[in-house]
Amino acid sequence: MSIKQEDMNYIYEHLSEVEREKLKDTTVLITGCGGFLGYYFMNFFQTFEQELGIKKVIALDNFMLGNPKWIDVMRKNPLFDIRKFDIITDQISDIPESCEADYIIHMASIASPMFYRQYPIETLDANIWGLRSLLDFYKKRDIKGFLFFSSSELYGDPSPENIPTNEEYRGNVSATGPRACYDESKRFGETMCGLFARKYGMSIGVARPFNNYGPGMKINDKRVPADFAKAVYEGKDITILSSGTPTRTFCYIADSITGYLKVLLYGKYDYFNIGIDKPEISIKELADIYTAAGKEIFGYEGKVIYNISEDKEYLTHNPERRCPDITKAKEKLHYEPSIEVEEGIRRFLLFIKENSEGEFLW
Repeated sequence: MSIKQEDMNYIYEHLSEVEREKLKDTTVLITGCGGFLGYYFMNFFQTFEQELGIKKVIALDNFMLGNPKWIDVMRKNPLFDIRKFDIITDQISDIPESCEADYIIHMASIASPMFYRQYPIETLDANIWGLRSLLDFYKKRDIKGFLFFSSSELYGDPSPENIPTNEEYRGNVSATGPRACYDESKRFGETMCGLFARKYGMSIGVARPFNNYGPGMKINDKRVPADFAKAVYEGKDITILSSGTPTRTFCYIADSITGYLKVLLYGKYDYFNIGIDKPEISIKELADIYTAAGKEIFGYEGKVIYNISEDKEYLTHNPERRCPDITKAKEKLHYEPSIEVEEGIRRFLLFIKENSEGEFLW
C-alpha cells in the first residue's frame, strides 16, 4: 500500500463515526485547494467519497504559485468542481453552486515565509478581504461549519514561560517586520471570525497550525522540511541557514489534516492549536533525522553544513522556540496526534521516492 493511501486510512480511522456522519450529503467549498494542505484534503475526499457520502467539492485557487499536475488528474472526477478563482478580487456569488456549500475551508493564503515576503500585500488581502467576502456571503446562510486557517505565527516568539504555548497566550509579534503581512493578517482574521461568530451565530472553527510537513509539500516550498527533503532527493548536502539551535515540534500531515477536520466538524465557534507536542527538537537535530532516513531510503551520503542566507531578512523575527500546548484540542476534539518526527520524515521521503517521476514535486 502506498504512503498516501496509508495516510488516507489513518485520517479516516482517527475521525469518529459521528464526525464522518456529519459529512454525509454535504457540499464542501475549499479555497486554496492547490497547495500543500489542499493535496491531502482533496485526496481524502476523493478516497472516501463513497464512505463519507459527500455530494460535491467546490475547489478554488488562483494557482499563483503554479498549477500542480495532480489538480489536472482530479478535474476528471465529477466529485470536484475545480476553478481558477482569486479570493481577493473575484466574487464568490459568481459561482452558482457556492450557495449550496455546507462546509467552507478557507486556506487561500501563502504560508511559506520566502514566498509571502515576495507577495506581502496579496498574502494580507487573502487573509483579510478574502475572508471578509466569505463571511459576508455565508453569514446568513445555513452552513454547518466554517474553517479558517490561522497560524501559530500569531504567537510570534513566545517568552520561555509560555512554552508549550496555549491558545490564550496573546503573542509577541511585530506589526512592521518582514513577517507582519502574514502574522498580523492572521490575527486580524481571527478577530473577524470571532465577531461574525458572535453576531451571526456562525459555526466558525479557527485552526492554528504548528509546523506541518510531509507528502504534498512541494520540495521547492522553501520551508525547512522541504529544503532538507530536496537536498536528500538531489543527493546534495543539507544546508542550515541559521545556528541550527532554534527548536520546533513538527506535525506530520496525516495528523494535521485529522485535526483540521475535527475543528471543521466541531459545530461551534472556537480556536485550537493543531500540531504535535513532542518531541521539540532543534533544526540541527531535524537535519540529522533527514540524513539518517535519507541514507536508509535513498542511499544518501550528504552531510549537514552551515551557511548564511543571501536574504538579509531570512532570520528576522524567526522564533527561537515553537511548541504547542494541545490540551484544549485533546479535551474538546479528542485530537491525539501520534506520528512522531522520525517516522514522519521517513514517510515523507518514502513518498518522494514513490513519486519521483510524479505528480507534484515541483
